[in-house]
Amino acid sequence: MNFTECYQDTCSAVALAVRRGDSRQLQRLLKKGYSVDVKDNRGWNALHEAAASGSAQCVRLLLAAAVSCDDYVNSLTHNSETPLYFAAKNGHLLVVKHLIRAGADLNKMSNDLSSPLFAAVDGGHKDVVKLLVSKGAKVNEIHSVSGWSCLHQAVYKGHTEIVKFLVTVCSLEAVDDYGITPLFVAAQYGRHQCLEILAKAGANVNCQAKDLATPLLIAAQEGHLSCVELLLAHKADPNLYCNADQWQLPIHAAAQFSRISILEKLIPVTDRECDQGEGKVSPVYLAVLSGQADSLHPLLKAGYSPDAQSCKQFGYSCPLDMALWYNSWSLNGDFHQSREITQMLLAKGARVSLSSYTLALQSHVREHLPLILQHAGLPKGLELEGLVQAALDKVTSALFWLPLLLKAGLDPLLLIQEKMLEEAETKALHFLLEFINWKTLPSTLLQILSRRQAEGTWTPQKHFENVPALTHLCRLAVRAAVGSKALSKPSFVRRLPVPALLQDYLQFSDVFSAYAFSAADSQDQ
Repeated sequence: MNFTECYQDTCSAVALAVRRGDSRQLQRLLKKGYSVDVKDNRGWNALHEAAASGSAQCVRLLLAAAVSCDDYVNSLTHNSETPLYFAAKNGHLLVVKHLIRAGADLNKMSNDLSSPLFAAVDGGHKDVVKLLVSKGAKVNEIHSVSGWSCLHQAVYKGHTEIVKFLVTVCSLEAVDDYGITPLFVAAQYGRHQCLEILAKAGANVNCQAKDLATPLLIAAQEGHLSCVELLLAHKADPNLYCNADQWQLPIHAAAQFSRISILEKLIPVTDRECDQGEGKVSPVYLAVLSGQADSLHPLLKAGYSPDAQSCKQFGYSCPLDMALWYNSWSLNGDFHQSREITQMLLAKGARVSLSSYTLALQSHVREHLPLILQHAGLPKGLELEGLVQAALDKVTSALFWLPLLLKAGLDPLLLIQEKMLEEAETKALHFLLEFINWKTLPSTLLQILSRRQAEGTWTPQKHFENVPALTHLCRLAVRAAVGSKALSKPSFVRRLPVPALLQDYLQFSDVFSAYAFSAADSQDQ
């Protein structure tokens, strides 16, 4: 049975008359001896109906007809609601007065822990609230499942006039099960006027919930600019850490949730220890995490480091690595934002490490590797060896990275390894062989190619059967003399004592043109 919906066949004639506000019919029924205490399927009697509908005349008649007025005025529904509860909930001031005079329990709670006062607050009925408080209703009781007080509820609903009254009689620092005060609620839901009332009344603007979140943090997270400004004006501390690990500040929430106007307010007042301090987390990380370049721009402009500190909390050594990895799979396909974030970090001087190259190799944002190579070129020494190994580990996507690395000046001989010749697909292998003297490969590698040809997994270009042309051998000799890296730079090639027509040839432009790779070619196999 549904205890929230009234079924017609369970209502008494008295209750029906009261529901219609028909006091004359009620009088006739009472004279005939009809009971006033018959309940419907919800546990409502006629007095509940009269209180809920606001019929003061019916309330007086019913109370006068009750066998025991003290019991009748506090009769309960199946949810333990009293007539006073319904009158208060619906703002029927005169009915509330009649019920109180008849001995109604001011503090009786329903099964869901709501009292008449809480119900009146929830409905925004200021006069009823004042009356109940003046008659002795408890103002600091815990209500609702989460443990809110009446002041919590008034703030949540934005009933400013009621808040103005309640701050004079309620505890300003009452907390719910999560340690949240009414002022915290105001900051969370953007109740600017209520927040101002509470702050002026002396409520603690630096209160912390059980998880250590502050009103300033939650206002920044939810994007309530006016509340942030008000909290700062009332001396809210922007440097109060808001989690047990002692790194999260309001500026982090603003950066993560792209609250740009709030971020610009917090940057000047936030201690820069968070930027590169040991054990802290730069808000730059949160800006990258959010995938919104608009969040990152004001931080970098204000001087926050693009390198920040190593971040064990998120498992990245620098923001650039986070951008290269996290944004490659988490931005719902918004690759434009990911590219822009990477470009911004690089433009501000972000350090490119071996891990950055490795992440760019496996990124689904194809523009990352070209950006890294354009900004930092190829690494040197052991890092270059690491890059080659990382590339070989991704040999199935060689059609993506191979042209980029060779154009950047990687010596193709570094890639002439068994793994490459064993696993590279035909087009990638053809492309690589064009950069060497394919007739001088070691016997072990020639055996690999012969076996693949026999198995049908590789079919060589016809010209690979012949000795390379003299012109090709000459450019290989030039490359051996000056180095692949130098030969990849047009400025260097232009200074060589060779005809202009041969300059592009020295840079293997004919090979790059012949093997124009499409986006489909570069997908992982």
